[in-house]
Amino acid sequence: MALIVQKYGGTSVGDIDRIKNVARRVLTTKNQGHEVVVVVSAMAGETDRLIRLSQQVTRSPDERELDVIVATGEQVSTGLLALTLKSMGCDAKSYQAFQIRIATDSAFGKARITGIESERVRNDLKNGRVVVVAGFQGVDVQDNITTLGRGGSDTTAVAIAAALKADVCEIYTDVDGVYTTDPNICDKARKLSRISYEEMLEMASLGAKVLQIRSVEFAKKYDVPIHVRSSFNDHPGTIVCKEEKEMEKVVVSGVAYNKNEAKIEVMHIPDVPGVVANLFKPIADANIVVDMIIQTSSTDKGFADVAFTVPKSDFPKILQIVKEKLKEIGGKDIKADENIAKVSIVGVGMRSHSSVAAQMFSALAQEGINIHMISTSEIKISCIIDAKYTELAVRALHDAFQLDRPEVSEEKQ
Repeated sequence: MALIVQKYGGTSVGDIDRIKNVARRVLTTKNQGHEVVVVVSAMAGETDRLIRLSQQVTRSPDERELDVIVATGEQVSTGLLALTLKSMGCDAKSYQAFQIRIATDSAFGKARITGIESERVRNDLKNGRVVVVAGFQGVDVQDNITTLGRGGSDTTAVAIAAALKADVCEIYTDVDGVYTTDPNICDKARKLSRISYEEMLEMASLGAKVLQIRSVEFAKKYDVPIHVRSSFNDHPGTIVCKEEKEMEKVVVSGVAYNKNEAKIEVMHIPDVPGVVANLFKPIADANIVVDMIIQTSSTDKGFADVAFTVPKSDFPKILQIVKEKLKEIGGKDIKADENIAKVSIVGVGMRSHSSVAAQMFSALAQEGINIHMISTSEIKISCIIDAKYTELAVRALHDAFQLDRPEVSEEKQ
């Protein structure tokens, strides 16, 4: 008997028929002798509907009250699933975040989980119940309702799995695993049987939408195996786990892309200590995540240009912050570009293989794609390019690193 946490996304619980399908899948797992905790998202489109309702009242809804509103989507889906399970003869009980105390900080709209009180869940499992928990939501120290940001139900599921020391966390979604790249733009994309936490972290941070990055961080920290699967078939998915020796033999595991970034360049600032810190402090105070940063010498000696990328959703806010700071730091001008994309290659095998960067740059050059910015880590290389070349770049890199070739384990079969 295993303790299994299953998470179902909005598409999986999009209507009553699909909720019944989820209930049957949960019941099958339960009847196999396993203890089951289910985490669900709001029904597909519900969160967007609730946001639109709020924006009909005001174009800039108060963040605390918006969290109160959007958290109700998960309350509906937990109740419906628990009710469906009961109608099928399965003892089930639903919980909202405040009822089992999924504690978070107070960053409304993007709160982070700080702890989970699991006693109620454990007691229900001992009594043979299936426990259904609302994903995406939490509660802060002042008992305010908080939400975890888009994809937050993944984080809820993995955090609960960590708190309960579950054997596996199954993430059911509308795709049947993690692919070498987006199958929608590259028909040669291949499903991976296994991927390391480190690679999945990079893929998630670079735009792959299969798992929310914080869920992978939790899984890595607490060593929770994640099984990414489809809720519409019984095919094996992709296991996200600790790095294994076989994984190092593959130089590049996947190609990721992200069109939701914008670039800001601050021109001709004094090249002296403290100026860049002064520029980025208000950005940090606004709780905005900056991605790539490059500083280069300006045309005039003693001055520098700083370029950085930010999420498009934060672009208007951060542009205003930088404009207000420009005169104070002695800058000359600002250039902004929303028509960019980031393409990246990821693989733990990069640590022990040379010439990977040269191969990537060559593949892009052969397609006439100019690189604006470059960022690297041990297991990834990212390039900022013009957004119009995104799909072409992804396909070119997928071909260059022969990612359509079967995995070693598949070749042996």
